[in-house]
Amino acid sequence: MVLKYKLKFKDIKLEDLKVYIFALFKAIIPKKKIKNIDDLESFIQRKSAWVSQVTLYNYLKTRMGTKYVLHFDNEELLASINKAKWNIYLISLQDLTFYSFSYLNVFFNYQEVSNAKKIYENILDDEISNGMPQDIIDKGKKTFEERLKKIDWETHYKSLPFNESALALYEWAPIATELKVLDRKIVLNSMILKWDNIKEEFIKLISI
Repeated sequence: MVLKYKLKFKDIKLEDLKVYIFALFKAIIPKKKIKNIDDLESFIQRKSAWVSQVTLYNYLKTRMGTKYVLHFDNEELLASINKAKWNIYLISLQDLTFYSFSYLNVFFNYQEVSNAKKIYENILDDEISNGMPQDIIDKGKKTFEERLKKIDWETHYKSLPFNESALALYEWAPIATELKVLDRKIVLNSMILKWDNIKEEFIKLISI
């Protein structure tokens, strides 16, 4: 289905709009060092939310034109965007969690990789209060377990660790299939480039 709906500004969730707008100013916000497991959990949650929402809304904006906010008027489209947001986010969380623990395992000899599952599930459980549907949470925990069984902690950080979330953006974005086929390379690269910035930030924040 081609995007041809009209959206109203009032229909966009405030938290989504804030993530999108304030992403423009993230470079000037002081970065807090990652010193413990709680800091790592916070980093994974914030950066996964930022990457997933910014890439999704940027893609929608590109396809809908500069007045895309004015097109938010259709409940069906809004539901599709919300569903896409959560599904992209849950895979983004997985990607950043696996990358972080793999990197820590290799370069800092961090052995408590079981904390990866704890962090991921903690974040998902906390998102219930933000409206994340239970069925998506359950699906996220299941796919995390499936991926966890296949993880090689010593190599994962350098083995295209963010491909799954890039593919999730491509799959879930509520854009007509014929348009997404044309956009595939650009869409995938847009997310990979965002993750490259997060990887650089992560490495800086864990350094002593």
